[in-house]
Amino acid sequence: MTSPAETVEQLLHQQRTLEDVGEPLHRTTFVVVDLETTGTSPDRAGITEIGAVKTRGGEVIGEFQTLIDPGSPIPPFIVALTGITDAMVVAAPRIEEVLPSFLEFLGDAVLVAHNAPFDTGFLRAACRAHGYRWPGNQVVDTVTLARRATTKEEAPNKKLSTLARVFGTVVEPNHRALEDARATSEILHRMLERVAAFGITHREDLEALRNPMPERIRKKASMADRVPAKPGVYVFRGPRGERLYVGTSKNLRSRVKSYFTTGEQRRSVRDMLELAVDVDTVVCATELEANVREVRLIAEHRPRYNRRSARPERTPWVRITDERYPRLAVSRAVTGPEGSLGPMRSASDARLAIEAVQSALGVRTCTTRLPITPRANARACLLKDLGACAAPCVLGAESGYDATAAAMRSALHEDPSPVVSALARQIAERAEALDYERAAELRDGVSAVVDGAMRAQRLASLTRCSIVAVRRDGDVWDVAAFRRGTLAGSARVGEKVWDAADRLRGLTAALDVDDDVLVEERELVARWIEDPRTRLLYVDGEWSSPVAGAGRHARWVEARRADRDARPLTRREAG
Repeated sequence: MTSPAETVEQLLHQQRTLEDVGEPLHRTTFVVVDLETTGTSPDRAGITEIGAVKTRGGEVIGEFQTLIDPGSPIPPFIVALTGITDAMVVAAPRIEEVLPSFLEFLGDAVLVAHNAPFDTGFLRAACRAHGYRWPGNQVVDTVTLARRATTKEEAPNKKLSTLARVFGTVVEPNHRALEDARATSEILHRMLERVAAFGITHREDLEALRNPMPERIRKKASMADRVPAKPGVYVFRGPRGERLYVGTSKNLRSRVKSYFTTGEQRRSVRDMLELAVDVDTVVCATELEANVREVRLIAEHRPRYNRRSARPERTPWVRITDERYPRLAVSRAVTGPEGSLGPMRSASDARLAIEAVQSALGVRTCTTRLPITPRANARACLLKDLGACAAPCVLGAESGYDATAAAMRSALHEDPSPVVSALARQIAERAEALDYERAAELRDGVSAVVDGAMRAQRLASLTRCSIVAVRRDGDVWDVAAFRRGTLAGSARVGEKVWDAADRLRGLTAALDVDDDVLVEERELVARWIEDPRTRLLYVDGEWSSPVAGAGRHARWVEARRADRDARPLTRREAG
């Protein structure tokens, strides 16, 4: 039997890969900006001058400078410091007139400033006040950079004038925006030459300047040197070759390197990096293939530091027990028993669903396996007296419990509407009585039933067919083939999409897929196929959902989700 993973391997040599997407610093565009203002607070002061220098590869490719009317008198001490007077700005444009041209000049470059929070604070406030969206460019603060690139002996403080002296800049800072920006630009490139020794050589590494990694971890950055700058899956290994962590990235080299050069705050990841001695990579044709490989590797090897490495065989389902007078129970398995509800999102959701069906249909709650003929001394529980159970424990076949069991099977296998309708009435009654807490509990039960049924019907539909679909990604196309809800192969092509689709269809037509396909993989496949950007090319078999299925009641799931999103997380939920 050929596994889906082996089929993917067979296709890899036929697939076109993405171009390297890492950006070395010598190709990075920087815009160094400096502002002169009437004070220190963006709320109470205005900008009087903007100066900016655009560079790439150490060469100046553009400059921007303008005086600005701050809309208020310039304080005398600011005039003495900058030399900018009220007379100089009386005919100057206001900041709202300057912002469009400055933001266009900035583009998507890395924004650099000396004491960047000051300059970006004024620019953000101006954008906010005049209805412009702040572009969110990556920001480098040369004060922070100087703490990494200079010693206390050569630069006792990190003032712009001090750094200009240390690096011997051609332009001397003089509290005028353009001159200060030119000096800062010179200092920036001198310092970048120094920090290259710390592994900061690409644009993605600049984040490390704000929160550097310990030296012992940063030295491991050489692991990334032999990693391809292509999309795929990476696996960190420990000293005994054990798999510590599995992840995916569109640029493997950049992502792996970022672990050692950026200020990683997660304690578990830092612990993992302390142990890591090597990294393996698998280049993938498409992002979907990388995500599927990640899921399979995590399930197979259960890496210690992957939070998602919980056992797939512990996935909760709601099943109907196999006995004369069946009841509902929580079952745990990779795939649920035939006709079961789920996969459920959690064991608590499974219990909520069981309680909802029991309350709505009168399904027995006792866990005893009942004999076909009741014992002579059998006694019923309180639910019989309340009319909430037909009590097959004492009445046997004459109890009418067979009708309850049939309704239970129909609700789980076909249409949960009877459960929804019964509980909707109870919810309305509780709400009318101002018992909102109980109403919310019942609502959550309905949501759990509907959500479990929707997921069961959605994933079951994938197991009845084979699909070849395509999605555009820029100038290329991602083509993927699926069989019984599992990824059988994928390719990335720039042309001849139908040829790629036919090839994948032919290779996967005879593929024998195991029944125990990971639920998480089927969920990934379903989301990819159902995405509005995806187009179906071939559907062999039947891919459908019942008209009278659980999807009609999706509003209950959405209501519960909206309620959960609106309230603060508890400590347990946050963890």
